[in-house]
Amino acid sequence: MGSKRIAIIGCGWLGLSLAERLVAENYTVRGSTTSVDKLSLLRRKGIDAYQLQLTPEPIGDLQALLEADTLIVNVPPKAGKLGDDFHPQQIQTLLAAIRRSPVRHIIYVSTTSVYPETSSVVQEEDVTWPDQSAAPALVQAERFVQSLEPDRIVTILRCGGLMGYDRMPGKYVAGRTIDSGVVPVNYLHRDDAIGILIALISSQLRGVFNAVAPEHPTREAIYRKSCFDFGYELPVFVQPTQPIPFKVVSPAKLMQATQYRFQYPDPLKFLYGVMD
Repeated sequence: MGSKRIAIIGCGWLGLSLAERLVAENYTVRGSTTSVDKLSLLRRKGIDAYQLQLTPEPIGDLQALLEADTLIVNVPPKAGKLGDDFHPQQIQTLLAAIRRSPVRHIIYVSTTSVYPETSSVVQEEDVTWPDQSAAPALVQAERFVQSLEPDRIVTILRCGGLMGYDRMPGKYVAGRTIDSGVVPVNYLHRDDAIGILIALISSQLRGVFNAVAPEHPTREAIYRKSCFDFGYELPVFVQPTQPIPFKVVSPAKLMQATQYRFQYPDPLKFLYGVMD
């Protein structure tokens, strides 16, 4: 069994739900938010809450937040006007504080967008260096976290597109024209993301793992069902003028290492519509 003191940097849509689940399972949870207004919400849910901003330098009581055994870094890699280098700089600025802390296990929540569209099945070893990636800055951030080894256990979790509850695929495509309907999806239900993270906290596995539902229906199938179920305007599906590149992300390594059984292996059967 892994440690019972958990710190979460980034209590957003995924992080807050994870923190609530950990509290319910009697973990001691510290969590950060960028918003002072959200501190009271976290505290009401039993989370020892801290305001923390990564600008990219940390602003806030980072060392107090890191009084934990396991750290989950769940920071959205917002680039945009800040540039691709901003997120790796955010992660790099955390390293000195982590080395001064009692944290022994770090889980960095990454994304399957690191994989290029090769029109094939992709696995963890296909992208280990930035120049192999469709998102080099994210792989650089991963490598910064991995530099904490061997003194600490590092787990990189590359999550697929997070869906579930109020994140309904049809909401994002209603009324649009779609020429990529034949492309398979690489989705992950939030409940499974939380279940996988808890399994990794317990097992303390080293390495890089993909977290994606093992079934990959097409976008068209997903969008049609979502729009029908929730009353969104159906997109117009058209044939592409040329083949659309894609990828099918394999979760086989994670499933073998953890024996995790997905609650929602088929994205066509994800649970939606239950608000937090």
